[in-house]
Amino acid sequence: MAQFQLPPNSKVQSGKHHPLSNGAKNARRFVVYRWDPDAGQNPRTDTYEVDLDTCSPMVLDALIKIKNEMDPTLTFRRSCREGVCGSCAMNIDGTNTLACTKAIEDIKGDVRIYPLPHMPVVKDLVPDLTHFYAQYASVEPWLQAQTAAPPDRERLQSKEDRARLDGLYECILCACCSTSCPSYWWNGDRYLGPASLLQAYRWIADSRDEFTGERLDELADPFRLYRCHTIMNCTRACPKGLNPGKAIGEIKQLLATRTL
Repeated sequence: MAQFQLPPNSKVQSGKHHPLSNGAKNARRFVVYRWDPDAGQNPRTDTYEVDLDTCSPMVLDALIKIKNEMDPTLTFRRSCREGVCGSCAMNIDGTNTLACTKAIEDIKGDVRIYPLPHMPVVKDLVPDLTHFYAQYASVEPWLQAQTAAPPDRERLQSKEDRARLDGLYECILCACCSTSCPSYWWNGDRYLGPASLLQAYRWIADSRDEFTGERLDELADPFRLYRCHTIMNCTRACPKGLNPGKAIGEIKQLLATRTL
C-alpha cells in the first residue's frame, strides 16, 4: 500500500500561546499560521486570545489588534479595510475570503486563519502572487482597438452593452477564487485560473474592444482554458459575489459556436 506524508520541514506544529491577563469575559481565540523563511523552522500556529469588547468586529480588526498590542512580528497584507483592494485575502475558518469583510461573530469556535492555499508563502499570512499577476497580465486586460478614438469624446457604448460588463469589472484580483480551485492547484503553471479568465471575458464582452478573435485564439488551449471542470469553488469563494464559473462557460460557448 502506498504511503503518503508531508516532508518533515513542512509539517505545521503548535506554536506560542498568548493568553489574556485582564480576565476579559468576551474573549475569542485566534489560531494564526506563522512561518518565517529566515528562521529555518517548521511553520506553526500561534494562538492569541483577544478581548472582543475592545476590538472592532472584523477579523482584520483582530489581526491589527494582535499586531499592535500582542505580537508585532505577525505579518499580513492590508490596505483599504473596505473590501475594495483585495490585499487582505486569507483562508479564514476554512474559506478564502477578505479579512476586512469577514465578521468575527459569523465564525463559531476558534477563528483559524491561514494564508491563501496552494500558493508559495512569503511570510506568515502573505502569499507570493507573482505568478498570479503574471497570468493576469498575459490576457492583456486593457482595451484594444484598431479604430482610432474619437478626437472629441470617449468611445461610447449603449446602455445594454455597458450592462454586459456588470459582474465582470468589479473583480478586485484578491485571488480568493483561483486559490480555491482544484484545477488551479494542480495545473497552476498552465491553467490561467478563474480570476484571469474572468478578466479575459470582461474584455471579450466589451463592445468597444476589437480584438475578440485574437483573444479567443489565445485562450483556445487545452490547459489555459479547458482545465476548468465547472467545480464552481471559485464562485462560492468570491467575496464580491461574482461568478467566474459563468464567465468561463461563456468563453467556452463562444469558442464552440465559432468553430461550428
